[in-house]
Amino acid sequence: MAEYTPKERLARALTGQAVDRMPAVSVTQTGTVEQMEACGAFWPEANDDAEKMAALAEAGHTVVGFEAVRVPFAITAEAEFFGCEIKAGTQEQQPSVVGHVVKTVEDISKLEGYNLDHGRIGVVCEAIKILADKYGKELPIMGSMIGPFSLAQHINGDDWFMAIFTDEAFGLALMEFTTDFNIAYAKKMIDDGADTMVIIDPTASAQLIGAEFYEKFVVPYHKKICDAMRELKVPVVLHICGDTTQGLALMESSGVDAISIDQNVDVATAVSKVNKAVIVGNLDPVNVLWNQTPEVVRERFQKVLDAGIGLLAPGCGIVSKTPTANLQAMVEMAKNHKY
Repeated sequence: MAEYTPKERLARALTGQAVDRMPAVSVTQTGTVEQMEACGAFWPEANDDAEKMAALAEAGHTVVGFEAVRVPFAITAEAEFFGCEIKAGTQEQQPSVVGHVVKTVEDISKLEGYNLDHGRIGVVCEAIKILADKYGKELPIMGSMIGPFSLAQHINGDDWFMAIFTDEAFGLALMEFTTDFNIAYAKKMIDDGADTMVIIDPTASAQLIGAEFYEKFVVPYHKKICDAMRELKVPVVLHICGDTTQGLALMESSGVDAISIDQNVDVATAVSKVNKAVIVGNLDPVNVLWNQTPEVVRERFQKVLDAGIGLLAPGCGIVSKTPTANLQAMVEMAKNHKY
């Protein structure tokens, strides 16, 4: 079989085509303190400065060995863009959303007419451009964004979960708004050089809201994003936190190319629940990747490989204190695996 560039290999793997071996990537956040120390770009500045964001993303490749570069590291830029209050992050911890801006349908209309060149959205796109200019011919350039359901929750606050049960019109209106934004944002990332799109939608869980509401408030909106990306020939990976076992078929029905599962999901069961979607994951980022040795990482990942995982990766975002040696062990396992 022919050998492929990392860019070709990942694109083929995500779309079900034959490849020479498994790509070595992380579809979830990649930044760690050891990488920051190696490249000189530290959080929280690397969340707000395009040059530093690109430098830290590049370290995932040059220091760890991932065969892709991926930005951003946080899932708060979108909420901040719309005026939500953000608790600042630190060198070891990501920023978080602590204030919300929408209570009514009328509030939604006040958020329209946005300019994607502004704020951290613009920073992320500039970082993608920097990375694409340097690596775009060889490496996959992954753009990532919070999904429309979780963005709606960030914008509306904890009232969101009650709103979808008690005020369908408001809930659907906010989902339309966030989805239209997601599509516009994804297209801008692609214009700037991204060739793979990752949707991180942590609270859009059928286990959390039930299959009926997932089918109404999530599937059609993920499908709109996937349809837009398919027109541009950009594969889509979807990550939702928690035990998504019972929701995998619904997740796949939106048209995603791959589904990233966390450590609460049994890999073999996940593979059996989907028809075509590539299953990505799912080593525990805390109890294994952070707190164990490279030998244990290899042992645990071998079990994941034996269970039939499509792409070897962490089960969620990499913890900032994760040792580089453990991540390199994961990269080594992936590179040595032939399907």
